[in-house]
Amino acid sequence: MGPNLECRLYEARYPKVDMPMMIQAKNIADIAAYLSLLEYNNIEGMILFSELSRVQIWSVNNLIKVGHIEPVIVLRVDKEKGYIDLSKRRVSEENIQACEERFFYLLKKDFWKRSRASHC
Repeated sequence: MGPNLECRLYEARYPKVDMPMMIQAKNIADIAAYLSLLEYNNIEGMILFSELSRVQIWSVNNLIKVGHIEPVIVLRVDKEKGYIDLSKRRVSEENIQACEERFFYLLKKDFWKRSRASHC
């Protein structure tokens, strides 16, 4: 049996509204970008292009790139349908710093737990 690669850093299945979190862009479509929520076992979230920037968008590819890891804010969560709406334009500098510090701390903690569990 292979290792358990699930990486949900919180007990809750879905994030809370207004929570800053780290995402990785997976796909850019016509009106939105689809992202993996790295702190919640890579469940999918979505950012409408209107939520990418406070200024007029000339090129979506300048604001979000597939594969890049970035902080966002949770706007809405529909637990019944599994929809998570996110925003990049509402993220403040405070949110970015706090989000990055928390994310990398939790990754280190998760790595430590996994390495200890593999030696037992």
